[in-house]
Amino acid sequence: MPASYFCPAPFLKLSCTSLTTTSFALFIALPAAAGLDPQGATTSLTEVVVTAVHDQSPTQVVADLRQPRQPIPASDAADYLKTIPGFSAIRSGGSNSDPVFRGQFGSRLPLLTNGTYLLGACGGRMDAPSSYISPQTFDQLTVIKGPQSVIWGPGASAGVVRFDRLPPSFTRPEARFSGSMLSATHGRNDQTATLEAGNTMVYLRGTANHSQSGDYYDGNGQRIPSAWNKWNADIALGFTPDTHTLIELSAGAGDGQARYAGRGMDGSQFRRNSFGLRFEKQQIRPWLSKLEATLYANQVNHVMDNYSLRPFPANGGMKMPMAGNVRRTTSGARMAATMDPTENWQLVTGVDIQRSPLEWRGGTPTSPYQERAWTPDAKLSNLGWFSEVNWQAAPRTRWVSGVRLDHSQAWRYDTPSNGHRSRSPLLSGFLRWEHQLASDNVVYAGLGHVQRFPDYWELIAPGNSALEKGNAFMALQPEKTTQLDVGARWKGDDWQLWVSGYLGVVQDYILFDYTAKSSAVRNVNAATTGFELGGQYRMGASWNAQATLAGTWANNRTDGRPLPQTPPAELRLGLNYAEGPWSAGALWRLVSAQHRVAAGQGNKVGKDFSASRGFGVVSLHAGYRLNQKLKLLLGVDNLFNKAYAEHLNLAGNAGFGFPGGTRINEPGRTVWLRAAIEL
Repeated sequence: MPASYFCPAPFLKLSCTSLTTTSFALFIALPAAAGLDPQGATTSLTEVVVTAVHDQSPTQVVADLRQPRQPIPASDAADYLKTIPGFSAIRSGGSNSDPVFRGQFGSRLPLLTNGTYLLGACGGRMDAPSSYISPQTFDQLTVIKGPQSVIWGPGASAGVVRFDRLPPSFTRPEARFSGSMLSATHGRNDQTATLEAGNTMVYLRGTANHSQSGDYYDGNGQRIPSAWNKWNADIALGFTPDTHTLIELSAGAGDGQARYAGRGMDGSQFRRNSFGLRFEKQQIRPWLSKLEATLYANQVNHVMDNYSLRPFPANGGMKMPMAGNVRRTTSGARMAATMDPTENWQLVTGVDIQRSPLEWRGGTPTSPYQERAWTPDAKLSNLGWFSEVNWQAAPRTRWVSGVRLDHSQAWRYDTPSNGHRSRSPLLSGFLRWEHQLASDNVVYAGLGHVQRFPDYWELIAPGNSALEKGNAFMALQPEKTTQLDVGARWKGDDWQLWVSGYLGVVQDYILFDYTAKSSAVRNVNAATTGFELGGQYRMGASWNAQATLAGTWANNRTDGRPLPQTPPAELRLGLNYAEGPWSAGALWRLVSAQHRVAAGQGNKVGKDFSASRGFGVVSLHAGYRLNQKLKLLLGVDNLFNKAYAEHLNLAGNAGFGFPGGTRINEPGRTVWLRAAIEL
C-alpha cells in the first residue's frame, strides 16, 4: 500500500511534504511582493475567512467558494456544505462524506456542477456525488432551500445545491492567475490553481487542484484510518462573439483514493471524466431575454477493495481479498427560454433529459477485475418539462410559482428478475409570496410539492429487498413531499438578521431497515419540521460578530417513532477582526445531544445505532496580507483537542479494530497554514 497514505508523525507535527508545499508558495509569491507597501497598496486579494454562511435572498444561500473557510478548507463538497446552517454530513473517515440537509439525503438533495449531474456508482455510496466535487475549483455555491424551484431537475424535495464556474470577462487581452497552497497536521497538503487568459472574443480557463492527507489522530490520540489523495483538472474554452452571446466547451478529469474507518472496503479509484457544451444568447427580442442550452456527459469509474490501502483483515467481515469496479455514465441536456412579456412578468420554461446506465465487474488479487468484462447492472432515465413564473404584483410584492412534469424510468439487469419500471407523470410545483417591508427587509411564504421517483440506491443497489411486497424494484412507490417554507430577513446599518422555517409531510417516504448483515427498504409516512436562523453585528470598524442556529425534528408516522438519521441542533458563534493587513477570528461550534433515534433504521449509507452526546469545539485563525498579491492565514481547529464524534456517523469497521456500534471520532487539534496568491 502507498506509504504516503499513512502519516507517521504525531498529530501536532507537520509533514515535510506540507512544509515544502508552503515554502514553494512563498518562494513564488515573495519576489512579486518585493517593494510593495502592504499598508498603502490597493488590494485585489480580498480574502475573508468564512466561519458561517448566511442567507442572501428568500429561500437561497449564495457563497463565494474562492474565500477560505474555517474549519480547515474543505476536501469535498459535503465538507464545505457543513458551514451552512441546516447542513450536516454522514461521516465515515477523513474525506468523501455524504451531505444531509434538514435531515434529508441522497437524491432528495441533488448536487449540480455547472448545471449538470454527476452521479456516483457505488451501491453503498462510497463515491457519493459530493466526493467528486472540490469546492475550491468553483466560483459560486447556490443552495435553494426546500421545494421552491422546478428548473434544476427532478425530485429536489430537500433543496438544490449548485456549484458553478462563472465565465471570465475580459475588456482587453489579458492573463490572470490565482492559487493557494495549504499545509496542515496529519500530513495534509493542498494546492489549487486557476489560470485565465482571453480577450473580448475568446477565453481559456484552466483549473486544477490536488488534496492529500494521512490518517488523522482524534482527541484521545487514537489513529483513525482516513487518508486520502485526490486531484482534479478542468479546462473551458469560451467564445463571446458579442456581449450577449456565449459558447463554451469544457472538459475535465480527476482521480483519487481514500481509506475509510467506517467501511469494510476502501476506495482505490475515483476516476472522473466530464465533457460539456454550453450556449447562451441574451437580449434577443424585447419579449425574449434569454435562450440557453447545455449538453453534457459525466462518467465515473470507481474501484473499491479491501487489500490495497489496508492489510487484509481476517476479522473484517469478508472471507477473502476482493475488489469491485463500477462505472456510471450520466449524460443529458437542458434547454430553457426566459421570456418577459411585460415589465411585471417573467417566464422561464424548458425541458431537461437525463440518461444514466451502470455496469460492474469484480475480481481478486489473483484474478484482477481489469481482465474481466463489464456486466450491465441498471439504467435510469428521466425526461422533464418545467415552467416557472415570476410576477411583480406590486412595487413591494412578488409572486413566484412553478410546475414540473417528469417521466422517469428504471431498468435492472443484475438478477434473473430483470425488469423495467416507469412512472409518468410525476408532478412537482410550488407557489411563493415575497413582500418587501422596507429597504432590504423581506418576508416570504411558499408551499411546494415534489414527487420523487426512487433512485438507484433505493431501487436496485445490492442488499435491498422490500419487506412486504417482494423486491424493492417493483414494490417501492415514488416519494411525495408537501412542504411549507416561511422566512424573513431584516437589515440595519450595522446588523442583519434572518430566519427560515419549514413544515413538511411526506407520503411514501423511503426508509431502510437494517438487520445484522443486510438492509431492506419500504415506504412509510413521515413529518418534518425545523428552522435556521442567523445574524451578524458590526462592532465598530474592525470587529464583526456572527451567529447561526439550526434544528430539525422528524417523525415516522407509520411506525410511531423518530425518523432516523436526523441531525441534532447546532449553534455557531463567530467573532472576526480585520484592520489594515491584519485579520483574525474565532469560531465556537456547539452541537446538542441527540436522543431521538430509531435504532436499526436509516438510509442507504448510515443507520441509527444509539443516542449521541453533545460537544463544543473552538477554532481560531489569524491572517496577514503582505500586499495586493499575497496573503497568509494560520489556523487552529479543535483548539482544545476535544475527543468527539458527529451523530451522523458510520459505525467503525472491525477490520480496523473498532467494536461494532463505535462512532468514528473527528480529528483532534489541527494546525494549518494557507498561502493565497493572485497575479
